Amino acid sequence: MSVSSWYYIIAIAIRNALIRSRMDKVIQKFWDTPSAQDAVRVMEKQPRTEPFSKIALDAASSAAHHQRHEGSRMVEALNRSEFVDRALRQAVERESRNLEGGLTLLATVGSAAVFVGLLGTVMGIYYALINLGASGESSISAVAGPVGQALIMTAIGLFAAIPAVIAYNAYSRANRVTIAHFDEFAHDLHDFFSTGARIESGTPVMSRQAAAATPPAAKK
Repeated sequence: MSVSSWYYIIAIAIRNALIRSRMDKVIQKFWDTPSAQDAVRVMEKQPRTEPFSKIALDAASSAAHHQRHEGSRMVEALNRSEFVDRALRQAVERESRNLEGGLTLLATVGSAAVFVGLLGTVMGIYYALINLGASGESSISAVAGPVGQALIMTAIGLFAAIPAVIAYNAYSRANRVTIAHFDEFAHDLHDFFSTGARIESGTPVMSRQAAAATPPAAKK
């Protein structure tokens, strides 16, 4: 249990660090390209596990699919904006689920390891007392050894549970931040592939909204 939790703690830390280190570069590369076709080629060169490039490729694929099938019943039922929006929602949900990988195990270890350790402690003390009763000894030295060994089980449980709980809380918060960036990028992609309007300098949605909400006097 402890080995598996530490494996996921390290693996998720590496994965999140890679996503954060590449995030701004990937988004900037997309918006720096002169055309949608060039943007797609740049995104295709990114690592297969890179979530932002996968979201962009799904948006581009949906827009191209809609354009190729203009006049069909499916295209008549959904306009270009709705078709791209549906693809982006699915892409964001998929990448969000991928971020959750390993967190269930950390939550389980964090909640169960302590009780497993306590169970081992109780059973150890129980059998220690039975053995003491059978031997007829009643001194502190005779009790201290078996009870101390039983308490080690609690320490082992805590050693597994505490890091798992801390990591679960930290990674859950980090995932919420990353998913918020997914949503921002998806909004920009939706505007781009629906209208053809390019987002200036790759400015995120939230930054543009904050700038638009700033009073003219404050901007001066």
